[in-house]
Amino acid sequence: MEVHFPPEVETRLQQAATASGKDAEQLVKDAVARMLQNQDRFIAGVRRGIEQADRGELVEHQDVLDRIVRLFRP
Repeated sequence: MEVHFPPEVETRLQQAATASGKDAEQLVKDAVARMLQNQDRFIAGVRRGIEQADRGELVEHQDVLDRIVRLFRP
């Protein structure tokens, strides 16, 4: 498979690769692998959520808001 990037993206990839001590090809391979792993985790999480909802295991709206506030409270 070949992927072509605009010159400005290639330049930035090369700079990032140099800074990380990798070549640009390896940097792109690593980034794509991480993206696919993240996508797999996201899809699995959505499926778990749908299964929980199907079983009636829901969280009330206010409880969700309270959890978010606690997460971001200084």
